[in-house]
Amino acid sequence: MSAIVLATLNAKYPHCAFGLRYLLANMGELRADTEMLEFTINQQTLDLVDAILARQPKIVGLGVYIWNIEQTTRLVADLKRVSPDVIVVLGGPEVSYETDQLPVTQLADYVITGEGDLAFAELCRELLLPARSPARQLVSSINLAQTTHSTVTSARIIHAPVPVLTDLKLPYDLYSDEDIAHRVLYVEASRGCPFTCEFCLSALDIPVRQFSLDEFLAAMGQLLARGARQFKFVDRTFNLNLRVSRAILEFFLERYQPGMFLHFELIPDRLPDSLKEIISLFPAGALQFEVGIQTFNSDVSDLISRKQDNDLVDQNLTWLHQHTPVHVHADLIVGLPGESLESFGAGFDRLVKLKPHEIQVGILKRLRGTPIIRHDAEWQMVYSPHAPYEILSTKLLDFRTIQELRRFARTWDMIANSGNFVETMELWWEEPTPGSTGEYSRFTAFRRFSAWLFEREGLASGISLGRLVERAFEYLTLERGLPAKPVAETLWRDYQRGGRSDKPHCLRPYITDVQKRNPPSVKSESIPKRQARRQPDSAGH
Repeated sequence: MSAIVLATLNAKYPHCAFGLRYLLANMGELRADTEMLEFTINQQTLDLVDAILARQPKIVGLGVYIWNIEQTTRLVADLKRVSPDVIVVLGGPEVSYETDQLPVTQLADYVITGEGDLAFAELCRELLLPARSPARQLVSSINLAQTTHSTVTSARIIHAPVPVLTDLKLPYDLYSDEDIAHRVLYVEASRGCPFTCEFCLSALDIPVRQFSLDEFLAAMGQLLARGARQFKFVDRTFNLNLRVSRAILEFFLERYQPGMFLHFELIPDRLPDSLKEIISLFPAGALQFEVGIQTFNSDVSDLISRKQDNDLVDQNLTWLHQHTPVHVHADLIVGLPGESLESFGAGFDRLVKLKPHEIQVGILKRLRGTPIIRHDAEWQMVYSPHAPYEILSTKLLDFRTIQELRRFARTWDMIANSGNFVETMELWWEEPTPGSTGEYSRFTAFRRFSAWLFEREGLASGISLGRLVERAFEYLTLERGLPAKPVAETLWRDYQRGGRSDKPHCLRPYITDVQKRNPPSVKSESIPKRQARRQPDSAGH
């Protein structure tokens, strides 16, 4: 039995619920009476209800996010039907803005908006402890004012004060041995973002706040001692405070062991020599940088209040490619106000030339509370009302074009981002026609393949690797007119990157048994699979 249950629905099993661990770590004297349950969005709702009620809780706290709001709404509805006396408390970014417009908040008893690390524990004390107890007298500080919105009759909205980070107990001891062995470990050295990009929830955050560096690094040392090797930093701007970011990199470099993998979100136009010096010392497979480019169109950037020096972006990504083995994951967004198909394509071509290892083509989402809605009328922005609230059409991109770009993004992910076609990707690009004017567009070339693949398969994702190899061979030899044997040999080397030895049928006439890919120069088990496939073999391929 647990008086309090903390639960959420993760997108996948390897994803740990970082927010729940913060809540549990800061429950104080109620921690012993609190249990954390993690589910996934693919589990049956009634199974979740059963698992929660088996603990006989008085309070159930649920983390609500863009990826689980629909499933959480069903969970709360069934939970309250079966056990109406259980107090349901919601929190998380998906219920922190436009709160009274959501069906799930009408079903719940309380909603905590903002950072609820301390506010949830205070609410639990208010609800569970006797009115005259010393503990309740000390913590009765939350405004539980009833919302006045007429459609909300049971939910009480609590606007949590922003916690002072030095008041928070860090949650890293709550990562279990199973988490360390099999799941992504999320960590953060700071919260907040100094920028005001209108499509992002971080634009609503107060200025960046730093955790105690000494306390944070001590916690990282304890995780390393327990065998942790892969860390995903969720800081929105890891390289904002150069002193802190360099200290963290030095900390991990001094303790480097095979298998260490660190993921950071970087500001792409901020990479001074002091950071380059330490970054260049890391071995292959150790660092992954996620850089949010979003758009190269300066007019679009101005529209959405995004400040970015594109020339510095070019310089920094070029330096990373030429002087380090860092795995670079770059983001572009389809559907921003003012972005046309031609403008997006030009930005994509510019980014491809900079040679990041992955280009994530995302579709613009209308996240609750973000100021992007101020462009709705002028740019005719039409969004889906269903999570994840993706753009459906704009003044410059009609629905069919956005659908095509959505398929383009999925195809690019299967082919270019997967690491399964590292060498073969160079064969996709056509040579400019002799004497032609204008610059060759790789966006146009891959868009042509994406449309061709969809016409034949009727799918833009979920195609098996063997089938993709067959289609790639067909396209490159028949549509592009490339000679079959070198195409087959290149595809075969790529196909073996994941340790595969079975030959796809289309390659067999051209491949002999001795044509095998050499072992990778960096052992694939030392880094995540997607990144490992990009490591060169001992022959330099």
